Amino acid sequence: MSLFEVNDKGNIVVHGHLDRETLSKNFWVSLSADERSTLITNKRCQIDLSDVERADSAGLAWLINAVRDAKQNGVSMTLYKMPEKLQKLAKISDADSFLPVE
Repeated sequence: MSLFEVNDKGNIVVHGHLDRETLSKNFWVSLSADERSTLITNKRCQIDLSDVERADSAGLAWLINAVRDAKQNGVSMTLYKMPEKLQKLAKISDADSFLPVE
């Protein structure tokens, strides 16, 4: 199973570990052309983090960059079901104020 799946509505489910061990590329670069097209066409995206088992500062940076990359491509992104530990890391890192978390 890959780290994340993009459905036809442009919603993304992240699976497993969101950390320096699993993240090799930034979010936008790791998408296929079809996935990027779906996101751009829908102009919105929700990232479901409920299946994230572990995350570290690299995972937080990945999310921050995903939000930035989506915005640069005209896509409004929302994060939801963020694990408590990841929320705490965002707060400690002072990133919680600009992450679009539901």
